[in-house]
Amino acid sequence: MSLPPILFHAFSKPLPYIPTLVLQQKLHEYQLTQRRASPGSHPDILLLLEHTPVYTAGRRQTPSDPETLSEASRLRALGADFVSTKRGGQTTYHGPGQRVGYPLFDLKRMHLSIADYICKVQTAMKIHFRESYGIEAVESDNTGVFTSPTSKIASIGVQVRHRLTNHGFAYNVTREPLKWFDQVVACGLEDVKAGCIADAVGRDVSMTEDLESFLPVFERTFGREVVRMDLEQDSLAGELIRELEVEGGKCDFICWFVDAKK
Repeated sequence: MSLPPILFHAFSKPLPYIPTLVLQQKLHEYQLTQRRASPGSHPDILLLLEHTPVYTAGRRQTPSDPETLSEASRLRALGADFVSTKRGGQTTYHGPGQRVGYPLFDLKRMHLSIADYICKVQTAMKIHFRESYGIEAVESDNTGVFTSPTSKIASIGVQVRHRLTNHGFAYNVTREPLKWFDQVVACGLEDVKAGCIADAVGRDVSMTEDLESFLPVFERTFGREVVRMDLEQDSLAGELIRELEVEGGKCDFICWFVDAKK
């Protein structure tokens, strides 16, 4: 049986991290409820966005640990939020000039293991960089996409509950994120610096230009049509996304730790 299209929404302005994390949790609950009530009726959703400056820590970094608290205080002083999450991976940065993708997919009906899913996400980014910009990735023992052994252009950090994915991937389009990455040992890799598409191709690249070339590659890699979500028609999922599109930029609070529901 063929799978329905993946529904995507690209947010129009950078969003604080916490409201998007809450949105993912609500959409997870919606997908799970729909799947239990009527198997196959729930949508697979791809959220594409930029964040306002934020450093996020992975589940291996205990929020109450003095070292984590000290690091959070230092990074907040730079003007960024700091959030501990339940995703895999270690500390990373999200902000303007970086493409963030949150695929909310049902791996069970896609017949994908977690490892296969991560591989597909990584492959989609590698193909995008090569076909759209002529950027060749190098092999690495670490998850993500590297343009050299010491330059990382993209990261992946996922969480899977009830075979439904959240969190996702991020890659640097413009040079803006690089100064923020310089403040941390991103993903725990001491000898690796953040890279970006703009530096790799030697010219400015707009987020709009990048989005237009990325979507067809993602569609082809996953073997499914990717269509824009109609926020007025897609019931509760569309309503939740529409609310964040309108209200998300008004959120100005900082959360130290968010414990995703099991």
